[in-house]
Amino acid sequence: MKLFNIFKTSMAKTMLVLALATAFTGCKKFLDTARQGAYDEENYPYPGGSGPYDQYIFGAYNSLRDYNVHVDGFVNATSIRSDDADKGSTPSDGGADVISMDNFPVLPSNGRANALWTGYYGLINKCNSTLYQIGTNKNIVTTDAIKVQSQAEVRFIRGYAYFMLTRFFGRVPIIDTLFADPAAQNNVPQATTAQLYSFIESDLNFAAANLPLSWDASKFAGRVTSGAANGMLAKVYLTQKKWAAAMSAASLVMNSGQYDLSTPYATIFSEEGENSRESIFEVQGRADANNPTSQGIQYASLQGVRGSGAWDLGWGWNTPSTALEAAYEPNDPRKARTILYTSTATTPGLTIYGEVTPVGLPNPRYNNKVYSNPSIRATVGNRQGWWMNVRILRYADVVLMYAEAANEVGGAANITAARNALNLVRKRARGSNNSILPDVTTADQAELRDAIRRERRVELAMEHDRFFDLVRWGVAQSTLNAAGKTNFLDSRDVLLPIPQTQIDLSKGVLTQNSGY
Repeated sequence: MKLFNIFKTSMAKTMLVLALATAFTGCKKFLDTARQGAYDEENYPYPGGSGPYDQYIFGAYNSLRDYNVHVDGFVNATSIRSDDADKGSTPSDGGADVISMDNFPVLPSNGRANALWTGYYGLINKCNSTLYQIGTNKNIVTTDAIKVQSQAEVRFIRGYAYFMLTRFFGRVPIIDTLFADPAAQNNVPQATTAQLYSFIESDLNFAAANLPLSWDASKFAGRVTSGAANGMLAKVYLTQKKWAAAMSAASLVMNSGQYDLSTPYATIFSEEGENSRESIFEVQGRADANNPTSQGIQYASLQGVRGSGAWDLGWGWNTPSTALEAAYEPNDPRKARTILYTSTATTPGLTIYGEVTPVGLPNPRYNNKVYSNPSIRATVGNRQGWWMNVRILRYADVVLMYAEAANEVGGAANITAARNALNLVRKRARGSNNSILPDVTTADQAELRDAIRRERRVELAMEHDRFFDLVRWGVAQSTLNAAGKTNFLDSRDVLLPIPQTQIDLSKGVLTQNSGY
């Protein structure tokens, strides 16, 4: 769905019928007035392919768009902390909270870190509430198969949320139930990382086993699938260096027949490229002239060009770094689709739609992957891209995870398979220009490892993986120090601090991470 609505659980059935008949929006975006997949008297209690728990499930999907889940703290912690990006905007904009995400150390008092904690636990609570309804609501009579599929959908979201929390903070509490007294949740002790990854794997494996391969795209674009669960599992396994398991999970996605590399790289990040064959998991945004922001997500706005008038497209945060700029091979077209240059006195900067950027903007580079279509801006009556989806997991990412895992498993056959997978991504990137991005030919495991890592860097630039990749490869300090982030220390900064606010609320049950 392009819009997920939250319904109060106390509604009487008659009120629920009315709400479902009038409030659900279609899967198409912007000026779509036909409510694709909407409930009405012809298809109540739910449209084909869906289920009676959607009123609760959509609450969890809706929280994926929350400011504290996939906007401010998320961009800071995943991208600005890495060597892909700098804070951007003006030197003081964002204050100490954001500046420290860029330059380290992030303090336990950091408001963005605390917002991430509360945002992701808010998402987890939505999931737990939905699972409670599925397990206990006697007013909904349905089959066991529908119950299991509904549980699987929510457990994917919960597993993803815990994966993010674990990569952000390390040891966090496992909350898998509702509390009669919500304040009691503050006193649950932290689980070990081993316990957390076991819990995450359990949720995602359940989702992979019980979610459909696909949904009716005309009704339910963006709902999670078994491919999304297996793709996320591949990343979870890769993070733990479970190479064979990661290779197997990625293979399931690649052999599912649901995804491929047919979408041109230049198209993937446009409105046209949303929910394409490249897409495995995207956070859905929507806007129209009557709802320019209320049904969307502020992700693109946070990173849009910071200017005035027609060029007031956002805050100007998360700008591509010189280190990223230097990482591309000669004439790699992915560079132009990732980095938007502003004009200088002698060199005009052009957008993907042929507009000439102004001279004198605060930053020389902006994130081109969030640049919105000017015709849609005019139609919506808003310049800041709240309708743009957030790409969380793409098919090329899965192919490169397969390549990395296969290479680490080793052996001639696996190294060949890894190299072939890597070259599929490079082939799509070069398009019809065979003079650039030649196939990698090495059969040396160490050389191929370096080639795969370089490819992940440029293929997935500005897409939230770089910091976590550097950490799991064990090269975060050397790489970030070389990129000018000289305050970064492996002994402290691979994890965010446990927010002091949360330690205080727990009355000392939660303990601080090492180095803070």
